[in-house]
Amino acid sequence: MDNSSQEILVAREVSKRYDVESPWAVDKVTLSLGKGEVVSIVGPNGAGKSTLIQMMLGLLVPDSGEIHIFGTNVATHRRLVSHRINYASTDLSLPYSLTVRENLMAYGLIYNLTHIRRRIDSLLELMGLEKFASIQVGRLSTGQVARMGIAKALINDPDLLFLDEPTATLDPEVSAQLRQTLKGMVQERGMTLLYTSHNMREVERFSDRLYLMHRGRLVAEGTVPVLIKRFDTEDLEALFLRMVGQEGNLDG
Repeated sequence: MDNSSQEILVAREVSKRYDVESPWAVDKVTLSLGKGEVVSIVGPNGAGKSTLIQMMLGLLVPDSGEIHIFGTNVATHRRLVSHRINYASTDLSLPYSLTVRENLMAYGLIYNLTHIRRRIDSLLELMGLEKFASIQVGRLSTGQVARMGIAKALINDPDLLFLDEPTATLDPEVSAQLRQTLKGMVQERGMTLLYTSHNMREVERFSDRLYLMHRGRLVAEGTVPVLIKRFDTEDLEALFLRMVGQEGNLDG
């Protein structure tokens, strides 16, 4: 689909490294997301995906280049867009001494939500956490914490949602239910989703479009069928393994 007239996020020539002796974690990355798209960034560990997302969230400042969300420069005016975006990752730490409900209440208050209790009840039901509402997060299983993190990411009903390996600790049935739920949100209200995963089957089923990333650079972009045809591979997993094996240098 052509979303060029409804661009939600645009990154232009974005670069970042953590010190002058280190290689570039993100190296001259240019990409865009349209309204209502599910776009995945695929790459091995260390490819720069998480660093790129941190810059998109305004938590890291690019060394060069710019990122605009809803037409606003995130590095300089993050507060203008923060209420319309959210983020979930398996690496995200939640206050373990608070219960599930208390965690969601705290995040809801940050966003100054109205009808906050109703919103929390809805998210608990959506993520299958109703019976865990009064349990401290530190006592939850890894999969339950992951679902809690996604509920947190949905608390403000974001227009743009970043999900960094959100299903890594979920069993296949729960992962499938989550994908279906998120797809429904995309279709019903035009939410835009940026997604990372090492599960290539999940990416194939879930993504409208994807970027391949390796050693800080984007090495290819397109829909799954287009990329598979372009590089003459059996499926996305074979393409991913080929990319890693060739150090990110794809011919096609």
